[in-house]
Amino acid sequence: MEIKRVGLDLAKRVIQLHADDVRDRVVCRRALKPSEVMSFFQDRLPCLIGMEACAQAHDWGRKLSAMGHTVKLMAPHYVKPYVQGQPA
Repeated sequence: MEIKRVGLDLAKRVIQLHADDVRDRVVCRRALKPSEVMSFFQDRLPCLIGMEACAQAHDWGRKLSAMGHTVKLMAPHYVKPYVQGQPA
């Protein structure tokens, strides 16, 4: 399974992960504990990882960049249109 792009939704206890392949098909949707995130990305080829910019996103970004992944942080007002479960 080759992952091209990953979206991470960071929270305190559960991190939601959404991964696409080179054909833009959904490869993986998971809820991970923070302790499981690094082991998930450890055996993967470098890919693009997108996250909403927040205090902990910078820390995750440094760790994932050190593993060879490309990390992009997005401003919250660009992420808000993609939120489905909460009213605006």
